[in-house]
Amino acid sequence: LTPMLGVVVGQRTGIAPGLEGSVTYKRLSFSSSAEYVFDVSDRSNNFFYAWPQLTYAPVDWLRVGIAAQHTKIYNTKLNTDYGPEISFSHKRLYFTTYVLNPNDPIVILELGASF
Repeated sequence: LTPMLGVVVGQRTGIAPGLEGSVTYKRLSFSSSAEYVFDVSDRSNNFFYAWPQLTYAPVDWLRVGIAAQHTKIYNTKLNTDYGPEISFSHKRLYFTTYVLNPNDPIVILELGASF
C-alpha cells in the first residue's frame, strides 16, 4: 500500500489524497488506485475516482485482464466503466490498451517506463 497526495490546478483547485496498492500471487495480480479530489473553491466539483485491475501474465512480457473505472462526482450516483485490458512489455517499457464500456467504447492507450 502506498499513500498518495496530489495538488490539483487548472479548472479545479484543490488537493487529492489517495491510496495505491497491489497484491500478486504467481502470475495473477490485483491492483487498485483511488483518490478523492477536494476542490477548495467549489464543493460541487469534489469527486472520487478508483481504478481497480485484475490481470494474468501467461508469459513475462504479456498481461491480460479486466479493468474498471469508478467515478463519483459530488451529489451524483457512482458511475462504473469496465472492460478488457492487454499489456505488452519489453525491458523497462510497457504499452497497455484498455477498452472500457464495450457498448460505447472508451479506449485508453498507455505508454510507460519503470525505473
